[in-house]
Amino acid sequence: MTLRFLIPLVLLAAPLAASAQLAEAQSRLQTAVTEVLGVADRTGNRAALPNSLRPVLHKYVSFETMTRRAVGPGWKQFTPAQQQEATQLFSTLIIRSYSSKFTPGEHPAITYKAAVATAADRIDVPTSMVYKGSHYTVIYRMEQVQGWRITDVVIEGVSLVANYRTQLDAQFKKGGAAAVISSLTQSVSRPQ
Repeated sequence: MTLRFLIPLVLLAAPLAASAQLAEAQSRLQTAVTEVLGVADRTGNRAALPNSLRPVLHKYVSFETMTRRAVGPGWKQFTPAQQQEATQLFSTLIIRSYSSKFTPGEHPAITYKAAVATAADRIDVPTSMVYKGSHYTVIYRMEQVQGWRITDVVIEGVSLVANYRTQLDAQFKKGGAAAVISSLTQSVSRPQ
């Protein structure tokens, strides 16, 4: 085969690989949503839902990435133990908040739109959702973190990570890592 025929084949390989990644990320998200809804249905008890959903969400969400980005530049000044504690607290806060939105047995109608690569290892999966009569636009931001995992959720144009970053960055500027951990501890300790 001459070089003239190989060049088009090489040019075709890149879009095919990107297309496969888009399909893989979207499929992983759909699997995650199906699994979460199944756990919610089996649990049937709203109070038990956070503990039931925790292992499933840890499989599909990179809470370490979310926490690091929510804290912002100050994350580098956390000790490894503080990073671990902040991640644990932040994941508890997110899981509790997320699970409070569910009514066991009620499923949202979700339309998955075409996934979009935003960088070499980042993909956005836009969805349209109807839940309890309300319409929502939700974008799941996914990255290659031990497979495709959710690293942010944008609901009606508001990024979960950016929303918390506003709060946690302010806490960090007031009192460093200890202030962030204290703020997260207080948030987690409040009744739902």
